[in-house]
Amino acid sequence: MDLILWRHAEAEDERDGLPDLKRALTKRGEKQAAKVGACLKRELPDDTLVLSSPAVRCVQTADALGRKYQVREALQPGAKAQDLLDAAQWPSAKQPVMIVGHQPVLGQVVARLLRMESGECALRKAGVWWLRAREREDGQEIVVWAMLPPELAS
Repeated sequence: MDLILWRHAEAEDERDGLPDLKRALTKRGEKQAAKVGACLKRELPDDTLVLSSPAVRCVQTADALGRKYQVREALQPGAKAQDLLDAAQWPSAKQPVMIVGHQPVLGQVVARLLRMESGECALRKAGVWWLRAREREDGQEIVVWAMLPPELAS
């Protein structure tokens, strides 16, 4: 199974009175999302299930893919790593799953699956980690299939 984790692009800073879920992408964030989204459009398998946090910044990032996606409340800020893995049906989903979400939980998922001792991994805004679960004779192996910072997307 492939699990693709895409952190939302650059968003507005928190302002007085603006709920966190309502923060939108900045102009720079819109450009980041468009650039990474264009690259992902070419690479993602057609049957990829795309799931997004309900936060405006995540929905706007997911929109850059130009394909259908589902908004899942379980992916909003404050989610736990297991919430994301459950939403993705990891590792038994029959198709690739992409999650558009937030730090620190995306990094916690990466760290958990790759067995990083720190328990956390930094994901840049608009960055993508593509993980693949493969069955081996001695059990399941998780590999980093790709990492894409927004600067390398083309």
